[in-house]
Amino acid sequence: MAVATTLSLSALTACGGGSDDSGSPGAVEMWTFKQSHLAGLQTAAADFEKSSGIKVKVEAYTPDDAFVTKIQSSAKTGDLPDVMETHSDGEDLGFGASGIAAELTKVVNDAWLARYSATVRESGYVTAAKFKESQDEGSKMHGVKQGARHSVPFTIGTFGIVYANKKMLSDAGITKPPGTWAEFVEALKTTHAKDNKNGGLSLGLKVPDTGITWLAQPLAYSMLGRSGYEALFGKDKATNWSSPNGVKVLQAYDQVTPYWMPGTQTLGIDEADQAFAQGKAAWLVGGTFTLAFLEQNGMKPDDVYAFGMPGDASGPVPDPALGPLALTSLVLSATSEQPENAKKWMEYLAQPEVAAKFSKAATDLPATELGSEVSSIVGPTLASLLDSFKGTPEDTYDPSRREFFPPGYQQDKAGSILVDMTPLKKATPEQTAQKLTELNDSFWATSQ
Repeated sequence: MAVATTLSLSALTACGGGSDDSGSPGAVEMWTFKQSHLAGLQTAAADFEKSSGIKVKVEAYTPDDAFVTKIQSSAKTGDLPDVMETHSDGEDLGFGASGIAAELTKVVNDAWLARYSATVRESGYVTAAKFKESQDEGSKMHGVKQGARHSVPFTIGTFGIVYANKKMLSDAGITKPPGTWAEFVEALKTTHAKDNKNGGLSLGLKVPDTGITWLAQPLAYSMLGRSGYEALFGKDKATNWSSPNGVKVLQAYDQVTPYWMPGTQTLGIDEADQAFAQGKAAWLVGGTFTLAFLEQNGMKPDDVYAFGMPGDASGPVPDPALGPLALTSLVLSATSEQPENAKKWMEYLAQPEVAAKFSKAATDLPATELGSEVSSIVGPTLASLLDSFKGTPEDTYDPSRREFFPPGYQQDKAGSILVDMTPLKKATPEQTAQKLTELNDSFWATSQ
C-alpha cells in the first residue's frame, strides 16, 4: 500500500499537480480537488497579486481520494498548503477535528459572512446539530467543539436541475423550457416521438437515490406542500406513501416511464451526464454542479436550457424553489506560516466581483451573493440556476432537511424500490407505495 501511494503521488506530480519550486518564496499555497475550479482560481490569484502584492500559487489534485491522501500524507510530513478547498460540512469539520484546519471564529467577522447567501452562512460552523452528529460512533468529525468554525463557504448548489438540449428541442418544435410538470411530460413525449432513440431522459439511476431525491421528492413537495411531503415518511398510513397522496405522487412520477434513455438504470451519474453531452438524450436531471461537467464534455452553457424541476400547476407549491447547499468550502491550514496573507486571500475570494468572475470561469455557483444584475455578469444559463433558489421557506424543497425521516433512513434503498417501478416496470405505483411504506416502517421499528 505504501508503494502504491508513493507511485500514485509521483504520477500526480508528473502530471503537473504536485508541488515544485516555481512559486516565489513566501507565496500563499492553495490546493483544490476541483480541476474545473483551477483556471478561475489562478485568474483570481493573478488579480489578487496585482491589488495586494501577495502571490498565491494554486494547484489541483484529483480525483477526490487522491486529494485526501495528499492532505493526510502532507499533514504527517508538515508541508500542508496554507489554504484548501474541501467538501462542505463534513470533510472541512473532519479536518478541524484532526487539527489540520484552523479555528476561524475570531477571524471571520459579520461583514465577511454577510457577503454569503444567508442559507449557507452557517456552513463550516459546528452547530449543536453538527456537534451531536460528531458524537456518533465512527464519525469523522469526532473531537470538534461546539461553536467552532473551521471553514467558510465557497461554492453552492443543489439537486433537481433539469437540462435540455436546445437544438434537439428546437428540432422537435419546442422553443422554450417547460414551466409545469404536465408541460415537462408533454415535452418529453414530443422529443421522444421525434427521435425515440436519442430523444429521451437521462439520469444516473445506477446510483438509485438520484431518482427519488432529484426527481420524485421535488415533485412530491410541489404536489403536496411541505407538510404533505414530510408526512410521506411518517407512520400514519392515512398520509404516508401508502396513502392516496403517496400513490398520486408515484403515478405522476410514473408518467416519465416511456421516455427514459435506453439503459439509463445501468449508468452512473457521470456516465449519464456524458450520454447527454454526446446527444444520446434530449433531457438530463442533475444538479447545478452538472453544468461544469457538461462543459468539460463539449457542451457550452448556451447549448442548454437549465431550470429547476417544474412543479404541479394544481398543487399547493406550483412553482417550487430548490434549497441551495454548501458544496465546497475554504479552510485555513492550522500550520500555515503566513496565516494573515492566507486569510486575506480567502476573504478576497468572497468579494462579489471576484466571485462573479470565478463563477463564469468555473461554470459554477459561488456562495457569495452576486446582486440583481447577475445575468449580465455570469450569463443566462448560470443565472437561471441561481433563479432556482428564489422562493419562500414554505415554497422551497430543501434536500438537506432530513429531521422528518425515520432514524437510520437510507435513500438508496428507497431509490431502488422506485427504480423497480420506473424505468424497470417491475411494480405498479400502488405496489411501490406499499414497499416504500414497509421500508419506512422497518426504520421506525428499529429506532424503537
